[in-house]
Amino acid sequence: MRNRAQLKSHRIDTPLGPMIAIGDEEALCSLEFEDCQREPSSIVLGRNRSIDSIERELDQYFKGQLERFVTPIKMRGTSFQEDVWSELMKIPFGKTRSYSDIAEAIENPGAVRAVGSANGANLLTIVIPCHRVINASGKIGGYGGGLDRKEWLLQHEVKYAKRS
Repeated sequence: MRNRAQLKSHRIDTPLGPMIAIGDEEALCSLEFEDCQREPSSIVLGRNRSIDSIERELDQYFKGQLERFVTPIKMRGTSFQEDVWSELMKIPFGKTRSYSDIAEAIENPGAVRAVGSANGANLLTIVIPCHRVINASGKIGGYGGGLDRKEWLLQHEVKYAKRS
């Protein structure tokens, strides 16, 4: 019988409110704001390597000392969603792209709405930077964590990107 890795969850305080990190020893599976959490609550509370890693990285990110996360992650979605999320991870720190930019980048220019849906299904908030996706008009658009948080994240990144 194959051993399944035990998922653990841990609450991490951030400047934008508490976040819940869920992962096993090998990779982070979910990182969401506590008030927006979609994961079931039956996961064991605790810490492990992936949670310790993302907690350190979030601290560095919010201090403006980290532009790219290296904590291993496990994407859990359709192949289309994973293609979108992989493309989101290519958006440079402090920059934005439109939903249509992402659709074109994954060679599916007609899938703008599907890109928006995949963006909304992202369970790895900030790590997979869905906050960097805006409307083609340049307006901020939706964000599962709330528009105030999205605006804060974008301003935070622009502020620190200018320093590097």
